[in-house]
Amino acid sequence: MSVSLLSNDYLRSASANVRSKSVPWEGYQRAGLVTLDELALIKKVDRQPKAKIDSVLLSDGPAYVLLYLRLLKKLTRVDTIQIILVLIADSLADHEERVALYTRTAESEPDLPHGPLLKALSESDDEFTQLKAAQILTVLLCGDPASSLPTHILHTYLTSLASFVQDPDCRQAVWAIQGITNGFMEILRHNPSSQMSYQVAFSLWLLSFEQNIAEQIDKKCNIIPLLIDVAKGAIKEKVIRVIVATFKNLVIKAPEANLPAMLVSQLLPFVKNLAGRKWSDEDIMEDIQFLRDELTVNFQSLTTYDEYASELSSGHLSWSPVHESDDFWKENATKLNEHDAAQLKTLLKLLNESKDPIVLAVAAHDVGQYVKHCERGKKLVTDLGGKTRVMELMTHTDSDVRYRALVSVQQLVSQPWVTV
Repeated sequence: MSVSLLSNDYLRSASANVRSKSVPWEGYQRAGLVTLDELALIKKVDRQPKAKIDSVLLSDGPAYVLLYLRLLKKLTRVDTIQIILVLIADSLADHEERVALYTRTAESEPDLPHGPLLKALSESDDEFTQLKAAQILTVLLCGDPASSLPTHILHTYLTSLASFVQDPDCRQAVWAIQGITNGFMEILRHNPSSQMSYQVAFSLWLLSFEQNIAEQIDKKCNIIPLLIDVAKGAIKEKVIRVIVATFKNLVIKAPEANLPAMLVSQLLPFVKNLAGRKWSDEDIMEDIQFLRDELTVNFQSLTTYDEYASELSSGHLSWSPVHESDDFWKENATKLNEHDAAQLKTLLKLLNESKDPIVLAVAAHDVGQYVKHCERGKKLVTDLGGKTRVMELMTHTDSDVRYRALVSVQQLVSQPWVTV
């Protein structure tokens, strides 16, 4: 991710204006805010041509990276913060390899490189400072996708981020930063304000225009039931509008990936409820009608087993009636064996990979029901590693998971072996 990709006319113009200003570095030194060594370093790059600065950074890059971040951390004047941010951004422009210089500063000071940038982002009221800090943070986070931002910082960051993710290339870069997407989910789970909900949903809506993101986002983030809950509790129409628009994008871009989860999460009844309300925005009604029509067509074509298969496919198992129906399992247990046991493998994958206690409890229960009602079930589950995993869940921290695993193990032990 390059700095130029995350730029716009305002940032380019304002940055040029900042570069033309002088900073009283000697005054900072006399006041004891800057050391003589720091002053000597900064004078070599202050208001110098780009070619000269690049030459200095080529020979002494690590020292300047530390210098910029330390100055950003300890100085407070807005105009000084602005020039330091411009120097940092300029050092990264056309030199993505220098991202590593910034990330390695954490080895010497744990709050670097993000701490001073987060301070500039969250504590300043200056628009340019916030946007420039967000620009630099995004570049650094792209260089280290495992990084994350504190939830309390994300609101300010999101406001700035929305101006960048309108560009498709930027969306892909932001999607690659796991910490940002996880941060979105954390915000939505903790009853945010209407404005915060809108900011997060707006960013998710922009991301949902990308095909690969639309295909993966619910699988990775369980976004559909979460957005439904946010929309149900929303007071402001704009929050519901942008969530409905996000759902529409997910259906258009990746129906196979998202319609099952939408049906399992009971989006259709909610959309029908929305259709009966009055809205000030005509677009929202069109989007609601689109969702209602698409969900209705898919719902009407579902059999009971299709519903179960959709729930499996979505990864969001819950205690819907089919799971505890003996009649359902008598009629449908063997269907899990079809297509090389694809559905059984999906069930066991959830049992192995899910972190949600409800999903684990339901999956363990379903394995027991499958083994009980399918002659070959015990062998198939054992061969696929399911028996071992269910036994492991007998020591899970959640009491219901332990109980369901125990019952399932009893079925696995008591049912006779059938090898053909």
